[in-house]
Amino acid sequence: MARNDGVDRTVARNRDLKKSDTVENAQAHNERQKESYSNPDIVPEHRSFNVHYRVPTGSYEEMFSELERQKIISTWGQKPDSTKFCELVFDVNSAYFFNHGGYEFAKKFYADAYEAAVKIVGGEQYILSAVMHADERNRAMSEALGQDVYHYHLHVVYIPVVEKKILWSKRCKNPALVGTVKETVMQVSRSKKWESKPAVDGQGNPMLTASGKKILKKSYSVLQDDFYRYMVEAGYTDLQRGERGSTEEHLTVTQFKVEQEQQRLSDLAAAQSEALDALKDLGEKESQKKEALARLQAQTLKAQEKLDAVAPVVQDAASFARNHVSSFEDLIPEAGQLERAKTYREEKLMPLMHKLKQKFLGLYRVVIDLQGKLGKLREKLERMTKERDHYKDLFRKEQEKSESLQENVRDLHWVRRALGPERIDAVIAAERERDATRDAEHLPHKRHDRDTR
Repeated sequence: MARNDGVDRTVARNRDLKKSDTVENAQAHNERQKESYSNPDIVPEHRSFNVHYRVPTGSYEEMFSELERQKIISTWGQKPDSTKFCELVFDVNSAYFFNHGGYEFAKKFYADAYEAAVKIVGGEQYILSAVMHADERNRAMSEALGQDVYHYHLHVVYIPVVEKKILWSKRCKNPALVGTVKETVMQVSRSKKWESKPAVDGQGNPMLTASGKKILKKSYSVLQDDFYRYMVEAGYTDLQRGERGSTEEHLTVTQFKVEQEQQRLSDLAAAQSEALDALKDLGEKESQKKEALARLQAQTLKAQEKLDAVAPVVQDAASFARNHVSSFEDLIPEAGQLERAKTYREEKLMPLMHKLKQKFLGLYRVVIDLQGKLGKLREKLERMTKERDHYKDLFRKEQEKSESLQENVRDLHWVRRALGPERIDAVIAAERERDATRDAEHLPHKRHDRDTR
C-alpha cells in the first residue's frame, strides 16, 4: 500500500524464505494453491487474470534439487540451516496502473519488471517462479470510484547465488596446482548475494567517513536503486524511487484497517458538521424547528464525545501496529547462546505473543464498540425524525441534501488520495466559479421574493 500522497513510487523488497514451511506457504500463496485465504480482498473468481512470466515446473524444493543435480547451482560450503530461497516483490501504488489503463498496462509493466528481476538475480535459470497477482482488490479505491480496482504486484521466487572459485588444497598430489582454481561454481549464498557494498561518489570513488572508513550502502537500498533505474530505462519515466530509509512503503493489513476506520470516522464527523450548519440556517426561521435542531445538535455532540473518548485507544493500536507489526524481523527476539527452545518459548516468544494478542483483542473491541455506538446514533436520529411528523417533507429534503453532501465529501477525499490533489483542485476551482456565476444571476430574484414576503 503506497503512501497515497499523489506520488507514484517504485517499491522493491527482498524476503528470505528460510524454513521449509515458509517456502511451502509462499508457494501456496504465489501459485494460488490454497482453498481459502485470510486476506478478504483476494477474489478467487479473478484468479485467471494472474500472469506467470516464469511458470514453475514442480514444487520449489523439487526445482532446487533438480538444479543442484544438473550442477547449475552448488551448495558447496553451505550450512544445513542456511537460506536457500528468496523472494522479490515489485510494487507500485494502484492509482498508477489505474491512471495508465489498468490491467493491460500492468501486464506490460511487470513484463519489463521481470526482465529487471533477471538482471538483479543474475540469470533466468535461478528463478523458480514469477507471477503477477491481479486478483487482490484495492478496497479503498474500489469504494471511492464505485468500480473494482485491483492492486497489481509481482512475486519472483529465486535462488540467491554468487560465483565461487574453489581452489586446489594442499592435499593435491600436484604441488604446482595448490592454490590455483580447481573449478568455478554458482554457490547458493543469501549472505554474500545481499552483502552491503561500498558507496561511491559521482566519480566512482569510494565514499569515506571522517575517520577514513568506507561508507557501506545497504544491499536493499541498492535493490531499490537498481529496480528504479531499470524501470526508468524501460521507459517508465513518470515514477519516483521508493523513499530511502522509509518504513512507510507498505502498511500491514492491521494498520491499514485501523487507519481506514479512523478515516471513516473523520469523514462522518465532517459530513455531520456540514449537515448541521445547513439545518441550523433553516431552523432560525421557525421556533419549533429550532427546538428540533437543538435536540439533533445535542445528540450529535454526545456522539462526538464518545468518538473522542475512543480515539486514543484506536491511535494506540495504530501506533503499535506501525512500530511493531510492520517489521516482524525486528519484533521477534533473537535466541541467546546456548538458550534452550523451552526457555526461548516461555521467556521471550510467549510474552510477545500474549502482548500481540491483547493489543489485537483491544483493537477488535474498539471496532465493535464503535459500530455499536454508531448504530445507536442512527436509531436516535430515526426516532427524532418520526417525532417531527409536521416537518416530515422539509426534513426529508434536508436529509437528502445531507446524504448527498456526505457522499460528495467522502468521494472527494478518496478520489483526491487516489488521483492526486492537483488534478482534483483544478476541477473544484472550475465548479466553484460556475456556482458563483449562477448564484450571482439568481440573487436579484431572491431579493425580490424576500421583499414580497
